[in-house]
Amino acid sequence: MKLMARRAQLQHHQCHQHLSLKALHLWKYYKWILWLALFICLFLTTTTSYSFLFRPLHLKPLLPAKTNPPALVESRKSSSAALPKIYVYELPSRYNKDWLSNSRCDSHLFASEVAIHEALLGYPGRAVDPNEADFFFVPVYVSCNFSTPNGFPSLHHARPLLSSAVDFVSSHLPFWNLSHGRDHVFVASHDYGACFHAMEDVAIADGIPEFMKRSIILQTFGVRPPHPCQQAEHVLIPPYVPPDIEDEWPAPEKARRDIFVFFRGKMEVHPKNVSGRFYSKTVRTEIWRRYSGNSRFRLQRKRSGDYRAEMARSVFCLCPLGWAPWSPRLVEAVALGCVPVIVADGIRLPFPEALRWPEISLAVPEADVGRLEATLDHVAATNLSAIQQNLWDPARRRALLFHRRMAEGDATWHALTALQGMRLRRRSWGDGEAVRTDGHEAVVR
Repeated sequence: MKLMARRAQLQHHQCHQHLSLKALHLWKYYKWILWLALFICLFLTTTTSYSFLFRPLHLKPLLPAKTNPPALVESRKSSSAALPKIYVYELPSRYNKDWLSNSRCDSHLFASEVAIHEALLGYPGRAVDPNEADFFFVPVYVSCNFSTPNGFPSLHHARPLLSSAVDFVSSHLPFWNLSHGRDHVFVASHDYGACFHAMEDVAIADGIPEFMKRSIILQTFGVRPPHPCQQAEHVLIPPYVPPDIEDEWPAPEKARRDIFVFFRGKMEVHPKNVSGRFYSKTVRTEIWRRYSGNSRFRLQRKRSGDYRAEMARSVFCLCPLGWAPWSPRLVEAVALGCVPVIVADGIRLPFPEALRWPEISLAVPEADVGRLEATLDHVAATNLSAIQQNLWDPARRRALLFHRRMAEGDATWHALTALQGMRLRRRSWGDGEAVRTDGHEAVVR
């Protein structure tokens, strides 16, 4: 027994000795690792070439979220200090001011390019030093060439004029070349945006100019399916309607509305024109055929006379597609308190978070034009008053109107808010290259 106890004691001593030696070795290794880590830390913090590893990220705070009050508040509410800094290029007058010799240039439905430029010139966040800018605005007026027989703008000069402007800015300042135009902003307020043609098939064939595909485009054209004319990163903006429309008529809630349905504009009896194309995909022709004899529908085939006075007296205002899906009637209807009835399949509308379009308008599929009267009767008997109450919110009207001196909540303000969101998304994705893969979100890679 004594021998066994002695043997167990000896084994215990040997095991303890082994563990002590192992702990001693680990302590030596630990000291070496500790000294090595301390050396690396001291080396990196005193070496400028590696200081980026410890550089803090200086991100501007996200704009405060919306709380859903009765009046419109954009989902990101901000002052001009929280909006992006914009550098406005000073281009020779041949690119912009010379076109103002035609008085229509700053008042027709494409005139947002003029209004945005003027608003940015007085914008408190305008960057005087281009090195401090988040975005660079290129002010080129391409829709003021009223040289066609029908009086509409001719866009054949748009591409060479814009290309010349890009050559100018890239040769005088380094910022275009530094980003390949990714932080440069253009306005393309035409039927199919930066494709610069009123006919969709031609616009698709021409596409967006190669030099603009990396840039940001403020455009009126937007559809939900993928489309070649929205393959550049873009912000949807409303068509231009002079902001004094609010002052011409009584407040919408006080107006006497004795017209049930209103539309005045181009409605072809034979929609196939000389080019072989069908205007409005025959939608306007179908509306005319079905309802021109209906006394509850005030339909006229020319946009003339007391157009806005009649709209201000109407309950529902039809906004069917023309050559393009969008129409200035949409803005006019909202401004005058007439419920927009949108007949344009797949259309995307500007500033959806701000206006919350389903609360202030109706969308009728093109194929359901034959049931239009029954649809509107149903709305009138159920939730018309709720729609009108939302529609008559003054802030919603303001969101669709461009003021030459930008006001918080107007169309330019919302466009800048969208650019700010774009900037923050780019930073959160590592400032990668932003490309468009569909009609909705900018994909950054």
